[in-house]
Amino acid sequence: MTSTSSAAPPAAPARARALTGIALGYFMVLLDTTVLSVAEPDLARSFGGAGVAGLQWTVTGYTLVFGAALLTAGSVADRYGAHRVFQAAVAAFGLGSLLSAFAPSLWALVGLRALLGLAAAGCVPASMAMIARLYPVPAERAKAVAVWAATSGAALVAGPVAGGALTDLAGWRAIFLINAPLAAVTLALTAGAAVRCPRGDRRIDWAAQILACAAVALLTDTLIALGAHSFVHAAWSAGATAVAVCAFAVRERHGHMPVLAPAVLRRPGVPGALLAGAAVNFAMSGVLFVLPLLFQQALGLTPGQIGAALLPMTLPFAVNPLLTGRIVARSGPRPPVLAGLGLLTAGGVAFGAAVWAGASYPLLLTGLVATGLGVSSALPALATLVVTSAPEGAAGLAGGLLNAARQCGATIGVAVTGAFVTVGVPDQGHHGAAYALIAPAVVCAAAAVAVARPARRPAR
Repeated sequence: MTSTSSAAPPAAPARARALTGIALGYFMVLLDTTVLSVAEPDLARSFGGAGVAGLQWTVTGYTLVFGAALLTAGSVADRYGAHRVFQAAVAAFGLGSLLSAFAPSLWALVGLRALLGLAAAGCVPASMAMIARLYPVPAERAKAVAVWAATSGAALVAGPVAGGALTDLAGWRAIFLINAPLAAVTLALTAGAAVRCPRGDRRIDWAAQILACAAVALLTDTLIALGAHSFVHAAWSAGATAVAVCAFAVRERHGHMPVLAPAVLRRPGVPGALLAGAAVNFAMSGVLFVLPLLFQQALGLTPGQIGAALLPMTLPFAVNPLLTGRIVARSGPRPPVLAGLGLLTAGGVAFGAAVWAGASYPLLLTGLVATGLGVSSALPALATLVVTSAPEGAAGLAGGLLNAARQCGATIGVAVTGAFVTVGVPDQGHHGAAYALIAPAVVCAAAAVAVARPARRPAR
């Protein structure tokens, strides 16, 4: 790969301007992972009573492609120049959002959400490469990355609140209109020579990327079909999933540029950390899919009220990572990861018990707080755990794998929890939602066991 230029970095004002644009682009991408959750009831009414399966695909269409495409997005940024990839992705995200606002049908919206996921994947690794270009001094780069990463908490907090307010004001379509001006401002702030990155010569295995995306999509379709009692459909999708997984494995074994970076996966602690990242997003996205439906059906809340009701869960995302960073610096990343998974397990159990007891908001509050603290404790520590466990020179690849695992976990989390909501339990009210909210607790408990196990050093 072509090395970066040794030219002096841009002046401080130009760097600050560019960093603001990069962070805004990241904010926009992450906002779309949560902003649509509170609009689910309005979306269902808009498209003639769309079922849970259709709503699941509007969420997973984004996270599925986002997660799978992240596996290769870093290589694309290196090959074609990070700033070119970033600006093209931001422009595509803004245009795709405008088209989504005028989607004529539910499935047209699902397709457009998938395209938005592809554009989002182009933004994230390119952002990190641009920051490295802007801030070559490690100490300055660490501060810049902290600013960039802090936007994730702001986006997760703003998503449900902004989505609820906009839906109350003008319906779900208004949610997508806000991305166009955000994209325009991002493009303006990141224009110019300050962020230009050279092209490289890294090869990209497009066939492996397509097979990875197909495998995750088919698995998601299998789970959604099972939830809808479409067993023949589910059987065909399961068979196709197995074929796609086998084809991907063969391609990975014989290809020249493996997508899953075996050198990273073989490092002690990395597989457990990737499983934990998937579990955390499984829980977060599953809860954010189920609770808005429950709040609307059981409590009669409007989208704006739903956004406010979710604040006890989302507010810790903005403040708790600062405390987690200090704990990581003092005791390492593993304790906060285990604490976060424990809180998510407790939150899922609390949600299930609250729904069985009548689904009143005071009863659900414990689950909301525990889930918010759990996610905001685990994710920053997981990023540190994966990067520090990776081989020297492979931190970027390791970070890409973690982000991909997280988005794939989010996709499967919505599919699994939505399946419980669809199936439900006859004559038992909202108890299907109780099972849906307990499922993340089981997944997070299993991930905690995997992280807690002593890492074995590979034999020499």
